[in-house]
Order: sequence, then structure tokens, then C-alpha cells
Amino acid sequence: MASRPSRVPRPLVAAAVCLVSVAALLVGCSGSDATGPTQLRVLQLNLCNSGMAKGCYTGRSVARAAEVIGSERPDIVTLNEICSGDVDTLEQAMRQAHDGTVVAAFQPARNGRTGEPYRCVNGEQYGVGVLAHVAAPYRGHEVHAGIYPAQDPADPEQRAWLCVDATTVYYACTTHLAYTSSTLALAQCGHLLGTAIPALHSRHRYQPTVVSGDLNLRYGGTPDVRSCVPADHLHLHDGGVQQFMATADVTIRDSRSISMDRTTDHAAFLVTLAIPGPGDLSH
Repeated sequence: MASRPSRVPRPLVAAAVCLVSVAALLVGCSGSDATGPTQLRVLQLNLCNSGMAKGCYTGRSVARAAEVIGSERPDIVTLNEICSGDVDTLEQAMRQAHDGTVVAAFQPARNGRTGEPYRCVNGEQYGVGVLAHVAAPYRGHEVHAGIYPAQDPADPEQRAWLCVDATTVYYACTTHLAYTSSTLALAQCGHLLGTAIPALHSRHRYQPTVVSGDLNLRYGGTPDVRSCVPADHLHLHDGGVQQFMATADVTIRDSRSISMDRTTDHAAFLVTLAIPGPGDLSH
């Protein structure tokens, strides 16, 4: 198995140089080899589809997302600012793009005033989602999710996290953190990466883990998103607030932004990586 750097350099330009070298090392690895590295493509999308944020809502972002899924054929799609019905639409796009098993999960934000799920303007639940293509053999999956303990009392939307556990393969997680306070967003990030995900590894099983989402934190910002990324994790960003993190046994091969044709206020962010096969895990 090809050697892997312990950490991707933080600056995006420097990361790109490193990724080219890693890709050269990985030529010849098979994505279907159950005992060797498996290639995955992780697509992050913030679709601004609640209908509440008038500055970025167009009503066309889900259709554009389906087009990107069809052309890029990602294995994992992390979804932010969506309505529950959007998951069904994009799950169909994933099924058309892949043979084999596709699983979908949705976690609503919570309305801090009522305790009920937060709602889109159309009445559907509002939150985050994960779509995952699991190559054969499919050994089942579980969904884990939660509401952060730290929330802005002035904002009724209480933020959530979500992970899909593809048994014996990976955890794929997403979140959309608080926008009203970067200090609060940092606390939520720290809870996800320092408490919630380690608890999954401890209570269930360790597997390579990827986290992708709109963290409302920036590389080099105040506070800096790096403050909540564990020292042994890999980290990439899209130049803005969309971040990608992964456990150190993941190998990053490439990353790039993809235009959403002005249907939302964030470009899509695609990361190509390789994860070790079950026989390669040492945890």
C-alpha cells in the first residue's frame, strides 16, 4: 500500500502540490479491492433551500445539485441547508449515478422555542443530510445524529450533526454550524470532532471517518477553524467556510470547487480520497 503523509498542508495551494504527489503514489490502486484502498469522492453542497434566506434562495439549487451528482458521480454527498424532501430527490440522482446500494439520511435542526424540528418555508423539516453509495458487499449501515449542547439562545434554529456508518467501510459526517457567532461555531466544531465522533469510534467501531460541511469558520479566520481540527486529522477547505476533515488513515488525492451556476451562494466542493480496506485497519 502506498505511503501516506500524516497531514495535508493547511494552505490550499500547498495542499494541491502535495495532492499531485500522493496521486502519483496511488496509481494502480483498485476501488473495488476489498483488502486494499478504496477510492471515494466526497461532494459537499450547501443548497440554501429553506426559503428563509432570501439573499441566496433561488429554488433551483436542488436541480443543479442533481446535475452535479450525475456528472461527477460522488460516492458521498454531504448536504447543508436543505428541506427533507430534497433528500428524496437527490437520492434518486445518486441511484441513477451508481449501481449497488445507496443510503440516505436526514437530520433536522431543532426549533429552540418549540422543541420540534425546524421548518422550511414550505413546511418540510429543515436540516442536513448525507447520501452514501456503498460498494458491494453491503454489510448494513446505521445513522447517528445529535443536536449540539452549545446553541445561540437568540437564534431559534439549533444546529445539528449527522453521520452515516457504512458498516466496515467508513463514517461519513456532515454539519452546518452557527452563523451568529464564530466562537459558538468553534465550540460546536470542537464537540463534533472532539466528543461526538470519538464516542462513535469507542461505542461502535473505529472506521476511517470523513467530515464535510459548512462550518461558518475559515482557515486563518478569527477564530481559526484549525483550532477545532484534531492534530492527527487531515484538513482541506474551499477558500471559504466549507471544510473537509478526515482521520489520518485517509489519503487525499484531489480537491476542487464546482460551479453551482448561481443557484446557491456556495460552490460545490469535491474531494477525492482513498480509504484503507478493512484488512488494513490497525485500530
